[in-house]
Amino acid sequence: MIHPTAIVSDSAQIADDVEIGAYSIIGDNVEVGSGTRIESHVVINGPTIIGKDNHIYQFASVGDDPQDKKYAGEPTRLHIGDRNTIREFCTISRGTTQDKGETIIGNDNWIMAYVHIAHDCVLGDKTIMANNATLAGHVHVGDWAIFGGFSGAHQFCHIGAHAFVGMYAAVNRDVPAYTTVFGTPAVPRGINSEGLKRRGFSAEQIRNIKDAYRLVYRKGLKLSEAMDEIATRLPSQPELQVFQDSLRSSERGLSR
Repeated sequence: MIHPTAIVSDSAQIADDVEIGAYSIIGDNVEVGSGTRIESHVVINGPTIIGKDNHIYQFASVGDDPQDKKYAGEPTRLHIGDRNTIREFCTISRGTTQDKGETIIGNDNWIMAYVHIAHDCVLGDKTIMANNATLAGHVHVGDWAIFGGFSGAHQFCHIGAHAFVGMYAAVNRDVPAYTTVFGTPAVPRGINSEGLKRRGFSAEQIRNIKDAYRLVYRKGLKLSEAMDEIATRLPSQPELQVFQDSLRSSERGLSR
């Protein structure tokens, strides 16, 4: 299962059924879970933990030092969950001590070619990062969010669950859950209705989310007033909770 030209550190912990292709290098303090497939010419450095049933394609660089001038060799980490697809030439960095010291990738993510995920980023589950999408340091991305090709997010931005970032968009403020943004800088264009339909949201739930979006972006209310109104709807419209939470947790301000 390990090609004879691959180099695997004695300190690496590799499950028995892991496949490692030609000329790949697995460094010190790397753990790779069962069912994971690593193609040729991949470099994985540690400390890095990779879960089960991942597929990492050729020429990816995973778990190397963060691209941060403040980094001074501290033993920071990268943690990748299960069933992720990481395509060609992706770069995923470990964390820094200026944050929690860990970059985290969840489960079932689809990460296309040339994507860069910088130090201390946190990706949820079932996200899609199209070709050449870029996350600067400390970016948080919620479950089911989608980044179009060549889009990017400024450091410390939060992109909420089910959000959609359009092709070439430049995110410099937080994007609430369910919201679609386009442009440079990225501005809201409505909610991700099509994505919600595909994920089984009912017509009523989507209508409720649209109404909550209008309170924030179309009614001329202060954000606090819009959030107060959304709070009154939560008991009967629980799908608004993730939207409300993303509004409440914003630290960089919202894309407007």
